[in-house]
Amino acid sequence: MNTEPTFFRRLTAPCRKLLGVMAAVCLFNTGSPALADAVTLPDMLIGVTQGFLEFTVEDYLATSQTEGRYEIQVNQLDPRMHMPMCDKELTATLESPKPIGRVSVKVRCEGSSPWTVFVPAQVRLFRDVVTTVRPLRRAAIVDPGDVTLRERDISLLTQGYLTSLDQAIGQRLTRPMVTDQVISLVHIEQAEVIRKGDQVVITARSGTLSVRMPGEALSNGSLSEQIRVKNLNSQRVIKAQVTAPGQVEVSM
Repeated sequence: MNTEPTFFRRLTAPCRKLLGVMAAVCLFNTGSPALADAVTLPDMLIGVTQGFLEFTVEDYLATSQTEGRYEIQVNQLDPRMHMPMCDKELTATLESPKPIGRVSVKVRCEGSSPWTVFVPAQVRLFRDVVTTVRPLRRAAIVDPGDVTLRERDISLLTQGYLTSLDQAIGQRLTRPMVTDQVISLVHIEQAEVIRKGDQVVITARSGTLSVRMPGEALSNGSLSEQIRVKNLNSQRVIKAQVTAPGQVEVSM
């Protein structure tokens, strides 16, 4: 199916809503005789849909505090479509859960000869996301040189994505990755900083008082995870929280 691409922009100015309102006011006022003479009905529906999506996407991004740029493509309509000219302003509503990806807009005339048309469109939202720069094996620890930020259309990323390199660096991969692959939370897990049999320092805290003693890890552990540790002084087995490589902590 043919599509009609519209313009896109990087979202930087605080005038998002003003632009959206101006577009909506201009395009929704289809009762004007001059506008009725200037465009055919399919063009009018495309214009109304584009203006409505511009306003809706801008509002969605502002509300969710999401940065990026977007592109809107409204599908061409059958030029043979003949609908009565509406004697009232057209209304538009979004029929999709959110204004990203493939969407459908219901354009309706509530005049003396009412009708409804569903107009399909595609909204692409581009953001900088974490991607790999080389193939990585399963269980590898992600290093700073393994990842970079690249622009991607997040409407296509069904498994999610990361927007900060710090979210990936130091994490362990749960599956192999290829070059230029987007990393999401399903691809990583916290790396273990303590392994079973490691000698650790147990810190017991109570308010401002702390006592340290030697211990041995009885299980692997990641940061903030609770693991079993043997106190080498008392030979007691306790549960302690991993605070750093070789460091665990308990409350007295």
